[in-house]
Amino acid sequence: MIRYLLFVLIIVTTQVTAKDKDDGSDVQPDNYYPRVKLETTMGDVVVELDRRRAPLTVNNFLRYVSKHGYDGTIFHRVVPGFVVQGGGYNTDYEAKPSYPEIFNESGNGMKNELYTVAMARQNEPHSANRQFFFNVNDNPSLDPGRDWGYAVFGMIVEGEEIVDKMMEVETEYNLDLREQNSPVEQIVLKKAIVLPAT
Repeated sequence: MIRYLLFVLIIVTTQVTAKDKDDGSDVQPDNYYPRVKLETTMGDVVVELDRRRAPLTVNNFLRYVSKHGYDGTIFHRVVPGFVVQGGGYNTDYEAKPSYPEIFNESGNGMKNELYTVAMARQNEPHSANRQFFFNVNDNPSLDPGRDWGYAVFGMIVEGEEIVDKMMEVETEYNLDLREQNSPVEQIVLKKAIVLPAT
């Protein structure tokens, strides 16, 4: 009887733990290539994520999306011919709350090529949490080599022209962010939503 109760307790505990996991893995858990629509003030962009090659990064991104963590954020850094970066600040240039930093999956075989999406980070390789960027060029300098690279976790499948337009906006030095490539007119990510699985 005791052995049976212990077995039942283990099964129930395992089920509860899996159900209560709050890392994004519960968002379309059987979909290896979920899609997210980013509704911006310049138009919509759809990204397809690659959960097979970047599971931790994709789950982390989906957690922010599913909890509306990217809604009302800005693309605060635009470097023509390089990157368009956002997801970290609200329209008052205040940093948004973040979940813990994640492991750097830059060695997954995906390259920082034109129209891919990757995680931004500090100098420390495993310091990414919520900020991401679009590569608006092939950027091999961001791929891993002797040092850690920047983890690519998906690609734009709709709205490449929107990101091209973002790259062309006028920028200036922003005192609040200490960012020299900040758009003069804010580009706002109004809403990010996970699209239904197809």
